[in-house]
Amino acid sequence: MSKKNKIIAIITIFLITGGLLFGFLKKTKENKNIQKESAKRIDKSKIVSEKKEVQEKESNKKEENRNYKICIDPGHQEKGNFQKEELAPGSKIMKYKVAGGATGGTTKNPEYKLTLEIGLKLRDVLKSNGYDVFMVREKNDVNISNKERALMTNKAGCSVYLRLHADDSDGKSTSGVSVLTSSDKNPYTKSVQKSSEEFSKAILEEYVKATGFKNNGISYRDDLTGTNWSTVTNTLLEMGFLSNPDEDVKMSDPKFQDKMVVGIVNGIEKYLKLKKY
Repeated sequence: MSKKNKIIAIITIFLITGGLLFGFLKKTKENKNIQKESAKRIDKSKIVSEKKEVQEKESNKKEENRNYKICIDPGHQEKGNFQKEELAPGSKIMKYKVAGGATGGTTKNPEYKLTLEIGLKLRDVLKSNGYDVFMVREKNDVNISNKERALMTNKAGCSVYLRLHADDSDGKSTSGVSVLTSSDKNPYTKSVQKSSEEFSKAILEEYVKATGFKNNGISYRDDLTGTNWSTVTNTLLEMGFLSNPDEDVKMSDPKFQDKMVVGIVNGIEKYLKLKKY
């Protein structure tokens, strides 16, 4: 073979080899692209599936939550009612129908306004989670006694009854959160005393966790009209001290109020979950 023909042969072989190599690389790249697209489709399908699963779980949870009616009683009202009513069914002890409530030492925000602010926010979050919600009051200009509030929630067929209040003290340094419920010696609350104690614990634990406020524990009180007339699992939450400058300011801050509401919702759901088992 002549030198010229050898050169032509070598060039031909080079071109053929290069073409094959190019074709192989192209095919490999195409395969990789196909694999990537396939992986993307799988990932997308997985995301859609997971999103659908989450939505179904949320939908199922909301459907389940509809079985519960949460009663919210924003404590006090614009004007106190100092007429008297029975402390408990058949009791000869009489108490004021509704006391005036405290006022923020720093913010000057009255307790009746604060409790309604929190109550309305709580209502909206609970409703968005699927719960049936009964509000004792949705405005400040009302005249509803503590006995009447309890009777309203009894009639409404509530699962739990939450009374919202804020604490007060002679000194500015006193701080923290407490829940009030009846003792096991209370003859008027025997049917709901144990469940109310469990509900109180759940609310207190989650509220303290969400707000960072000091935990002052459970106060067992048998002198509360609203508690004594209630046939529903209940608790009274003292959300913080209006006489404490730090807590007073925080409780009137909309962003901090969201934390307060989260804590209360978590407490309600914690109790309802325990109740299921």
